[in-house]
Amino acid sequence: MKIAVLGAGAWGTALAICFGREHEVLLWGRNPLQMEQLAAERMNRQYLDGFAFPDGLSVASDLAKAVEGADLILVVTASAGLRATLRKVVEAGCADTPMLWACKGFEAKSALLSHKVVAEEYPVATPTGVLSGPSFAKEVAAGLPAALTLASFDAAFARDTAAKLQNSRLRVYSSEDVIAVEVGGAVKNVMAIAAGISDGLKLGNNARAALITRGLAEITRLGGKLGGRIETFMGLTGMGDLILTCTGDLSRNRRVGLALAEGKTLDTILHELGHVAEGVASAREIQRLARENEVEMPITDGVCRALFEDAPVKDVIEALMGRQSKPEYRPE
Repeated sequence: MKIAVLGAGAWGTALAICFGREHEVLLWGRNPLQMEQLAAERMNRQYLDGFAFPDGLSVASDLAKAVEGADLILVVTASAGLRATLRKVVEAGCADTPMLWACKGFEAKSALLSHKVVAEEYPVATPTGVLSGPSFAKEVAAGLPAALTLASFDAAFARDTAAKLQNSRLRVYSSEDVIAVEVGGAVKNVMAIAAGISDGLKLGNNARAALITRGLAEITRLGGKLGGRIETFMGLTGMGDLILTCTGDLSRNRRVGLALAEGKTLDTILHELGHVAEGVASAREIQRLARENEVEMPITDGVCRALFEDAPVKDVIEALMGRQSKPEYRPE
């Protein structure tokens, strides 16, 4: 199978390496100079240093050439870049090519999930889906075992494509629950910021476990209101991705929380990070969606206070702990 991977950041590069071991993969990035370096060095030193490209992986700075003749297009940009990338694919005349996206966030200002952005920009008749799950780029590139979920409203497309992408290092499960898969992947990033704050303040393992569990409750409440199935949130793209992102040292969003606990400003944190932290980009949109749908999300509210209102993180924690006692489970 010929796969065009659009997006040469850490995750796009990791997936290109993973699939390039068994398929013909062409990796595209928007920066021509970067792509020249990748082609010359057979490695992405800027975003995923130390992982050599397999023989099946080549690179291109021309998107039209990258998608030409592809059997599958995989868009691995930040959520902010999804719409523009899809428009380039359409302009290249390849909008009839099946497409997956691996974005984990909500579109800024519109608060749209990625599948709604896709519906506005890509032909309805073309099979599409989302690829998501608990996965750090470095571990996938290294060939360590991992599992993802491929969700599509077209069940046959999800099953067939998952089977083609699966290999000895990566299990790929299929699903029809696109909404829950997307919500889980987006909201867990905000919860990871909260977990980073907790760890940075050295509040202990009990506090981290409580944050993860109540974070899952927030994800489930919002996702259920938006149309996701509850059982999906108990799987790879809900609980699985949440646990990984809230506990792993490779988590960008957790690192944002750790830095907030040190008293650093958001501008300083993002500059030092050098990568997109989707939790920062999506937090306000998630908060707005929650309010519009009358979904209580106190952890999300607290993270937004810390990120955008300069609230001291200790005050945020105290406010969470000082909330009135309530039943643990309340059906929305």
